[in-house]
Amino acid sequence: MHEFRCEGCGVAIQSEDPKQVGYAPAQALNRESVLCQRCFRIRHYGQIEAVEQDPDAYYRLLDAIASTDSLVVLVVDLFDFAGSWIPGLHRRIGNNPLLLVANKVDLFPPSTKWGRLREWVYQSARDMGVHPVEVIMCSAAKGMKMRDAVQAIEYHRRGRDVYIVGTTNVGKSTFINGLIKEVTEEGEDVITTSPYPGTTLDAIRIPLDDGKEMIDTPGIVRKDRVSEWVEPKELKLVVPQSTLKPKVYQLNEEQTLFFGGFARFDFVRGPKQPFVCYLSNRLYVHRTKLAQADDIWRKHRGGLLTPPRNPEALPRWKKHPIHLNGRQKQDIVISGLGWVACGKEKATLEVWAPDGIQVTTRPALI
Repeated sequence: MHEFRCEGCGVAIQSEDPKQVGYAPAQALNRESVLCQRCFRIRHYGQIEAVEQDPDAYYRLLDAIASTDSLVVLVVDLFDFAGSWIPGLHRRIGNNPLLLVANKVDLFPPSTKWGRLREWVYQSARDMGVHPVEVIMCSAAKGMKMRDAVQAIEYHRRGRDVYIVGTTNVGKSTFINGLIKEVTEEGEDVITTSPYPGTTLDAIRIPLDDGKEMIDTPGIVRKDRVSEWVEPKELKLVVPQSTLKPKVYQLNEEQTLFFGGFARFDFVRGPKQPFVCYLSNRLYVHRTKLAQADDIWRKHRGGLLTPPRNPEALPRWKKHPIHLNGRQKQDIVISGLGWVACGKEKATLEVWAPDGIQVTTRPALI
């Protein structure tokens, strides 16, 4: 029998069990393009359903690329670069060339120094063990620089297949839809997109004019960033949807900032100084005294301190002591949530975040 696959997420279609992945009514198989019930509901009603994912299965799909002769296009989230990197990528793709696409440039303030940011992306990739053939900085959602992406892919693939890879929630499927629209001028999305991680469930193969294919692979799951722990209804409060409006806080020592109910930033010791928060514009930031922080957390998590509405679904918080040396401007990054830009003053800080979430420092990005 002919195997049908969902045009939107790539999963094999079945008509036996509506509760299982890939279900579509038998009559839907007669249509020119077949969507599973989940993709149909996402596209037409905005109903988002979480699906149990097998990260190991997705890594096996990724590892198979090493045995091919292809161009690999890695899409990363510029807002969460380290958190959206695929661990061990250089070992998984073999000798295939890699084109690096830094997505979501539309989130950055107009004052951003783009040349410096591009060099930072190049250097960060090299630090991860990858030497990209080119870096493209774009916004798939806004259609910015998509023509550059099309031209770069066509130039570097040299008649080969193209694999599009990335972690969940980097905008990979939106990027592919943008490529298709740029080339064909069609207005409708081919691949299902949603703000919830893991929308693409299996490889989707898109034929190219020369008989080769562009293959969209499922997003690799990384549980070490906040965005992976957010309920679908709350995701838009945490993942930025528009240009960031930095929030500046002049703090004295022994003051605290809560970032919703996901993280806590304690300024323990140091001279009065500014801290600039680059977070979703819709995420509530609560300022208080350090001495009151524990009580406020106990009384108001899931209420005043939201999202999440259900803080018990998160791992227990872990403390990350941080000492700023005062020699350079630094960012404190909470993966999947954003970062706090610090000045050149010395400071002793403590960042609390769910256990397992990456909390790191880096030279100032902006």
